[in-house]
Amino acid sequence: MTITQPDLSVFTTLESEVRSYCRSWPTVFARAQGSRIHDEDGHEYLDFFAGAGSLNYGHNNPVLKRALLDYLEHDGITHALDMSTTAKRTFLEFFQHTILRPRDLPYKVMFPGPTGTNAVEAALKLARKVKGRETVVSFTNAFHGMSLGALAVTGNAFKRAGAGVPLVHTTRMPFDHYMDDGTSDFRWFEQQLADRGSGLDQPAAVIVETIQGEGGVNVARPQWLRTLATLCQEHDMLLIVDDIQMGCGRTGSFFSFEEAGITPDIVTVSKSISGYGLPMSLCLFRPELDIWEPGEHNGTFRGNNPAFVTAAAAINAYWTDDELKQQILAHAQTIEAALRDTAAHHSGSGYRGRGMIWGLELSDPRHAGRAARRAFEFGLLVETSGAQGEVLKLLPPLTITADELDHGLRIMQRAVHETT
Repeated sequence: MTITQPDLSVFTTLESEVRSYCRSWPTVFARAQGSRIHDEDGHEYLDFFAGAGSLNYGHNNPVLKRALLDYLEHDGITHALDMSTTAKRTFLEFFQHTILRPRDLPYKVMFPGPTGTNAVEAALKLARKVKGRETVVSFTNAFHGMSLGALAVTGNAFKRAGAGVPLVHTTRMPFDHYMDDGTSDFRWFEQQLADRGSGLDQPAAVIVETIQGEGGVNVARPQWLRTLATLCQEHDMLLIVDDIQMGCGRTGSFFSFEEAGITPDIVTVSKSISGYGLPMSLCLFRPELDIWEPGEHNGTFRGNNPAFVTAAAAINAYWTDDELKQQILAHAQTIEAALRDTAAHHSGSGYRGRGMIWGLELSDPRHAGRAARRAFEFGLLVETSGAQGEVLKLLPPLTITADELDHGLRIMQRAVHETT
């Protein structure tokens, strides 16, 4: 693809240096539909980024767009803080009857604010309030958000350094496979909990991702998650699952922890819960944990009614049967086969993932970045992850067609091969 240099002057002169994704994809995007996004010069790109997992149902999904336009055309409430609205009622009813009840999940629903980090902050705050303790355990290579509480339970040194203040009241434990496989799961954690001389204050909670997306697509085994859930129960710690990127079908089931057969005490959900890329997040928790006082944790934009509309439409369109789940599982086999073939041609590389979140780890940490840049030149948006950016991360929309998926995977393979 021949790309003429776009005029980026207003962005480079006026917008903060903190901008990042636009540096990887130096063009000006203008419109998008489904799995494809177009820049203002008419170039088309397949999107294997999907808004960092916020567009599981693709760009401008027509079913969700129609519901949103109908709502706006009839002057539906846009902003309402936490007031009761018809849009919120419809979402809660769909969420309860289609998502929670069929999975026998007892959760209360809290709208803590518009972003994932808002949900994480609410979860941490609630866990400490319930247990009356300060310490929260998190894991190596975790990512939970960019506000201070979420950064404290995040592992990435670069992001943590941006806090500017000490990040306290947390302790880190090794994630699944972080140590060599000969090390017993949770041996160090259990020893610290049992030993009164370990210096570990009794934790209020443990927060974990079932698959660490930003950390390098590190997949926790179901047995590892079950053992963690048991450990939390035995030591009076709440289990928080951060399902912000891996929820809403990314791994196949609606919640990523379903495969492990566990029921976390608290779950954070965001990104694709609105279905349309609109800001929205949830903090879900067992009813007995709902000890909030009215207004004790609030936020001006916790009532995004257009997001309630598209979220309800997404649930109704995609989660009343198993059609989407079966498509995800079929796509997963296609992705895995392509990554297996790619890894076989590059010594020292490996791949891992589940559902429609996959990573290709390359032996040279710089290789993934080169491949991502080359893929952009070929018309594919794909990002990197991991502590050194060593993993090429595949995050296509769940609704991508088989032909689009095949085409994108061929571009990915070519980009990897040409940038060795």
